[in-house]
Amino acid sequence: MYEFIQKFHSGWAYLALLLLVVAVVNSFIGMSSKKEFTAKDRKIALFALIGIHTQLLIGFILYFVSPLGFASFGQMSDKALRLTSLEHPLINIIGITLITIGWSKHKKLMTSESKFKTFSIFYGLGLLLILSRIPWSMWF
Repeated sequence: MYEFIQKFHSGWAYLALLLLVVAVVNSFIGMSSKKEFTAKDRKIALFALIGIHTQLLIGFILYFVSPLGFASFGQMSDKALRLTSLEHPLINIIGITLITIGWSKHKKLMTSESKFKTFSIFYGLGLLLILSRIPWSMWF
C-alpha cells in the first residue's frame, strides 16, 4: 500500500503543479494585460486549488504510512530524512495555506485587477514555497 500511495502522490504532483503554474501564469497575464476577470479565470484558479488540496490529502496519508515521514520525525541530523519528515510537509502546508487564503480573499474583491493581483501574489508565493521543498532527487 505504501508504494502505491507514494507513486500516486508523485504522479498527482505533476498534475497539481501544472494546474498551479497555469493559474499563476493566467493571473500574471490577466493582471498585466488588464483584462476582465471571467468565469474561466475563476475556474482555472479553482482547479488549481482543488488539485493542490487533493495533493495535500494524499500527502497526509503518505506521511503517516511512510517510513520517511512521521516515523523518522526526530532524525534531524540526516538531511534527506529532515526534508521528508519536516521541511517538505511544513513548507508545503504553508504554501497551500497561502493559496487557500488567496482563493478566499478573491471572493471579497470587486475589481478584476485586484482579483488577478491577489491570485498572482498568493498563488505565486504558494508555488514558490512548494517548488522549494520538492524532493527532486526522488522524482527523477
